[in-house]
Amino acid sequence: MRFRNRRSGGFSDGWVWLFSAWLVALAATLGALFIGEVMGQAPCNLCWFQRVFMFPLAVILGIAAFAGDLRVGRYALPLAILGWLIALYHSLLYLKLIPSPIQPCGAGPSCSGEGMTILGGIPLPLISLAAFTSIAALITLSHRRSDP
Repeated sequence: MRFRNRRSGGFSDGWVWLFSAWLVALAATLGALFIGEVMGQAPCNLCWFQRVFMFPLAVILGIAAFAGDLRVGRYALPLAILGWLIALYHSLLYLKLIPSPIQPCGAGPSCSGEGMTILGGIPLPLISLAAFTSIAALITLSHRRSDP
């Protein structure tokens, strides 16, 4: 198996970081599906765009982790960064730190209601931003810590 460290026989540091990135992406994907399909909360427009980048990450990082492909950063990191940019914009709108020419959480589905917070009131846009930040950092660590 390519994700084993040749010297110690254990898992390589790079693989552990990659596996952790997959776990974060998987948890975010399952959480979004739970909120949408089980709780019946329709996502707002910006949440949809974030899902477009998060859902493939769960698949790509899972395949890469179990195949031992530590070069996954080449194609997964751009997805994580684009999702992060949308999540950052969404979070800044949510926190009213930037003016909004459109209301992404206004008419129609909204993620600004009380039911759209978890862990004692943390809003979903900030959770998404944290997930994309973690994934990008873990992918970067996996690339830097891979065996030569």
